[in-house]
Amino acid sequence: MDILIEYGYIGVFFASFLAATVLPFSSEVVLTGVLLAGGSYWPCLLAATAGNFLGGMTCYWLGLLGKVEWIEKYLKLDRAKLQKIQEWIRNKGAWTAFFVFLPGIGDFIAVALGFLRANVWIVAVSMFLGKAIRYWVWMAFVFEVQKLI
Repeated sequence: MDILIEYGYIGVFFASFLAATVLPFSSEVVLTGVLLAGGSYWPCLLAATAGNFLGGMTCYWLGLLGKVEWIEKYLKLDRAKLQKIQEWIRNKGAWTAFFVFLPGIGDFIAVALGFLRANVWIVAVSMFLGKAIRYWVWMAFVFEVQKLI
């Protein structure tokens, strides 16, 4: 983690990217380290959001590699039900990408949205917003704690 903190904004970007993939990694530690080392607010927020967004979209694209037929075969889901689920995911369900920032389940949401062929534009916008708000809240928390110390 120290080496990523030493790289500043680039380190924040890479840490955030890795944290958004299926690899267990904490971008908050690196982001906090860079902020406490004197990193500027906006570059940190942009680097963290961009890295995490691109990592999340990588999970989405990995899901696209899957075949919908696998759901029918392995989960024994009726084709009519599957088409109904896919239709909902393409329209309203794609907004669930906002919650891809959630630890533990976020990566699976992103992969599932890709696997079920959710609308990529809705996924991208909602995922970006969720990740930006997440880092904005985290950075506000860090600055508030720093004031107390």
